[in-house]
Order: sequence, then C-alpha cells, then structure tokens
Amino acid sequence: MEITPMVTEHSGEVLAIFRDGIEGGDATFETAVPAWDDFSAGKLPDHRFVARDAGRILGWVALSATSSRPVYRGVAEISVYVAADAQGRGVGRALMDAVIASSERAGIWTLQAGVFPENTASLRLHEAFGFRRVGVRERLGRHDVDGRSRWRDVVLLERRSATVG
Repeated sequence: MEITPMVTEHSGEVLAIFRDGIEGGDATFETAVPAWDDFSAGKLPDHRFVARDAGRILGWVALSATSSRPVYRGVAEISVYVAADAQGRGVGRALMDAVIASSERAGIWTLQAGVFPENTASLRLHEAFGFRRVGVRERLGRHDVDGRSRWRDVVLLERRSATVG
C-alpha cells in the first residue's frame, strides 16, 4: 500500500468511497455526493491523501480549514474514509500518519473531528492517534437517511500537536 497526494484523477474512487460512507448512515450528515469541484474546494490542497494498493484507492483523508480568521490558521478539521472492504487492514492508520505529518510540517497545531458516537471504529482510530474527546454535542443535527429522520449526537475530538504551537 502506498500513500500519495489526492489529485483530480482520483475523483471517481474518492467520491465512491464518500458515497458509501453517506449510504452507511454513520459517517457524515451529508446526504448526497457533491461534485468533485465542490468537494475539492473545501479541502486544503497540501493536506489530502489517498491510500492505494494494486492501482485501487482504498481510502482517503483530507483537512479542511475551520475558519478564515488568522487566529485559527493552525486549526483544521480532519475527514478520513476507508472503503468497507479495506477496513481493518491499516489503511486508516497509514492515512492518519500522512496527514498528521503534513499538518505539523505546515504549522497546524490542532486537528479536530466530529464523529457520530455509533461510529466506534472511527472513534478508536482517532483516539489511537492522540485525539481526545472534548465533549458531545447532543442532538446537533437532524439526519435524513433511508426515508427516516432522527436527531444525531456528535462526539467532538481534538488533537494538539506535541511539536507545533
């Protein structure tokens, strides 16, 4: 498996993995896959990677700015998605290693994430990389999946760099 920067040529596979996360119901509040240009515009260009094996993308990770205010220039939100048939093979760990290293080289001091409490695999992955639970935002959003609507809690996590800030 190799980790490489995410580029436009990866768009189909990256968005397919994102679609699977949406359809699974416990990865995101999103209900539709965005166009690649919209997806890409929301990600920091130097902090997005894919995991590839035998020419196939197994997962992706990307950082997004949390604010345009200069005081928050060192804070980013992390998103990490692994294809269902690649889970449990170290893909998420390899992606986290890459994006944490790139973030620290760029002077980013805090990574934050919001994860549904039901997504225990994602919570374990984040915690394995030093993310701590900051709290739970209860009934943060109304989630419409498969024709049913329900309130969802979101676990807030953050990782402060030991080398930046």
